[in-house]
Amino acid sequence: MFDLIPFERSTGSLFDAIDRMMDESFFGGLSRQFAPCRTDIIDGGDKYLLKADLPGFDKDDIKISIQDNVLDITAERRENKDDKDKKENYIRRERRYDSFNRSFSLDGIDASKINASYTNGVLSLELPKAQEEKPEIQTIEVE
Repeated sequence: MFDLIPFERSTGSLFDAIDRMMDESFFGGLSRQFAPCRTDIIDGGDKYLLKADLPGFDKDDIKISIQDNVLDITAERRENKDDKDKKENYIRRERRYDSFNRSFSLDGIDASKINASYTNGVLSLELPKAQEEKPEIQTIEVE
């Protein structure tokens, strides 16, 4: 039972060797480094609601920044190496590092009023729409 390799079938063929080379060497492991982030954006009338799935991340792992009218969401989780006293009998360990980065344009958004919350693995951002500035009508009396 302990020699089973889940999620991977190795037949020793040339194609398996090429797949391993592409995953590990050619891309420097980048294909495994970034996790996909499923995102929904809902139009709520006066605001947009962005919901991003970030399962397994803590609130402190998530960083949200705005620069040059672009919203960046970054989440990064690393293996905790301080737990050396705990005796863990891993047969296989695949949850050592996980990260993702996603960017969104803030055109038409009032960036100063953005609110964020994180509940049950879902990051929610309220993105208020920018109010259109209507030109003020000025009347001039004729003399």
